[in-house]
Amino acid sequence: MPASSAAADRAAQTLSRPFTLRGLTVPNRIVMAPMTRDFSPGGVPGADVARYYARRAAGGVGLIVTEGTYIRHDSAGDSVRAPLFHGEAALAGWKNVVAEVHRAGGRIMAQICHVGVQRPEGAGPVPDAPTVSPSGIGLDGAPAGKAMTPDDLDAVIAAFAEAAAAAERTGFDGVELHGAHGLLIDQFLWERTNRRTDGYGGDPVARTRFAAEIVAACRKAVSADFPIVFRTSQWKLDNYDARLATTPQELEAVLTPLAEAGVDAFHSSTRRYWVPEFEESDLNLAGWTKKLTGKPTISVGSVGLDKAFKPGFESGSRTGVAGIENLLDRLERDEFDLIAIGRALIADPEWARKVLTGDTEALIPFAADQVATLH
Repeated sequence: MPASSAAADRAAQTLSRPFTLRGLTVPNRIVMAPMTRDFSPGGVPGADVARYYARRAAGGVGLIVTEGTYIRHDSAGDSVRAPLFHGEAALAGWKNVVAEVHRAGGRIMAQICHVGVQRPEGAGPVPDAPTVSPSGIGLDGAPAGKAMTPDDLDAVIAAFAEAAAAAERTGFDGVELHGAHGLLIDQFLWERTNRRTDGYGGDPVARTRFAAEIVAACRKAVSADFPIVFRTSQWKLDNYDARLATTPQELEAVLTPLAEAGVDAFHSSTRRYWVPEFEESDLNLAGWTKKLTGKPTISVGSVGLDKAFKPGFESGSRTGVAGIENLLDRLERDEFDLIAIGRALIADPEWARKVLTGDTEALIPFAADQVATLH
């Protein structure tokens, strides 16, 4: 049924507040979460990708974070249909995406990434390139990938900085570094995949060195007003029980060097935003991150849905619409600053407008088959 007038007013008041990060001001607290769509053949986002993002901007989303895009490194990617963030054709495609989103009244950040050991040998845009990893160890703890040399580290750091500069030059409103979900940066942060003894591994602070150097290089490559967001998570691909930190103190050891290197905000990825991260309090990962670093945070995780990430993507699955009262409670307590919406925005490009105006009866529920099209 439609939201009551009081509930609609509360949602509008809480979610419609503008938010400023360096030189960027977004009109509300609703963020489109980055979601890999694989609709960019040859790594080039076309007009359909531009329309896809622009529809969400027109539908009321305050800030869009693009799907993960590959930096200029031969083993950065594992798909020939995921977008690149280098080369004339890909950047021209992204420039068109930015223009369409801005025309629709939105703001947009580019997410840049390197998949590291998640890349199967022979996959991706450069199949002959060797898969690289911090220590030649896969996410399952078995040998996998080529342990990165100092030259490899320098090349990847430079490629991230190049991509950040390209994001600003192309007209994006900020850049997000993907340091979550078991991708390369996260592989350096995680004890299981980082067994290095050269200053880039060992204790939790040393394991942050690679990530911090990437942040610092990106900060140097962009202007003072250009925001840098860093995405983190505890969980990894197909390992939802993985943990970077089991206590707030361990989490602080990971986050502090990144904040000091130049991160403006953290995007804290969880499967369910309402689940407490540690026993000490009801704070979720974004809440703890804000408390420990003093930096703004974006929370995410099954917002507006009644199934978590993996069950919601099972074949034939339909995910019902859930209320957002708990979310509003947390935003009103300033536990975190913005909230990212994923599958609900795949299902309904106008999710933001409908929630902000109380038209929740018209929300379209998510179904797994919706990911097969770009609408």
